[in-house]
Amino acid sequence: MIAFDLYERTLSLGRYASVRRIVTTVCVVVSALMQAYVIEAFINPANLLAGGFTGAAILIDRVTSLVGLSFPTSVGMLALNTPVALACWRSISTRFVIFSMLQVALLSLFLNIFEFPPLLPGDTVLEVLFGGVLIGLSTVVALKGGASTAGTDFIALYVSNRTGRTIWTAVFIGNCLMLLVFGSIFGWKPAAYSIVFQFIATKTVDEFYHRYQRSAMFITTKRPTDVARAYTHEMDHGASIINATGAFTGEPVGIIHAVLSTYEVSEATKLVRSVDPRAVISVMPNEGFVGNFRHAGIDEPLPTKVRETPEVDPLLAAMARMRRGAGFEPRDLRRPLSRKRRGEQGTGRE
Repeated sequence: MIAFDLYERTLSLGRYASVRRIVTTVCVVVSALMQAYVIEAFINPANLLAGGFTGAAILIDRVTSLVGLSFPTSVGMLALNTPVALACWRSISTRFVIFSMLQVALLSLFLNIFEFPPLLPGDTVLEVLFGGVLIGLSTVVALKGGASTAGTDFIALYVSNRTGRTIWTAVFIGNCLMLLVFGSIFGWKPAAYSIVFQFIATKTVDEFYHRYQRSAMFITTKRPTDVARAYTHEMDHGASIINATGAFTGEPVGIIHAVLSTYEVSEATKLVRSVDPRAVISVMPNEGFVGNFRHAGIDEPLPTKVRETPEVDPLLAAMARMRRGAGFEPRDLRRPLSRKRRGEQGTGRE
């Protein structure tokens, strides 16, 4: 019980914008360090090719080395990612793009200053398996922290924001096309291993990152009005109430049907049980959905809603006082509109 209370209090710190920015920064650093490690300890020793723009940069470096030129991978990553970042500057999120490019810059830095020895030298199969999982997890860490590993992540998230569908399979297909070029130049065996490596990485991301996966929730309760009111108020999603009769008791009950993001299921379940502890909840995957659907901000970690968000972030307020003391005018520190208030203004409610 004490551990659970401590966990709840820790999560409640997410109501501060400064804490969310710190979480994003830490995730970006960890993601970049993980990627640098995988590239030097698994990808390069096994002669594999990473996916996305990182793989494209590695491919350019290896192709130029064949003619006696040098185009470092770190430089190639920055050169390939910058145009896409500028294109997604407004369409995704400015803060998201900044943190994502920070991840790319840190990865380039880590590749230049760290030299990680091969972990499983000579065992290509294990290098493919472990490297694929770790590179996928590095992407998940960045995404869950409110950033990305840039490159094809930008494209995938841009399309997903517009369509509401995950396109990691399409990203995998695109990587396979690049690997065909790689195989025609450097041999089909390393290209085949690289395809398996990419498949494992893509499945790892798809398994742990559920932003664009939806679930259908059916709630059977004797207090449908109270539960539905709490659900729509706190979760900022719509729902439907179906009048029914309990087969065992013969008493009238309500069935609430709602569709929500998979990562919100735990929060919604806890909310429903707090209103009606006797409610029966059934959750199943939702493969298709047509209509308006509200997603939380893509650049925000800790996506669950935190109650009683303060008007002023104390850390940002302290920084504002320091800027004021230095002669700079601070920005408005009032918090942005909450989910509920945004919904009342007609934005994004299903």
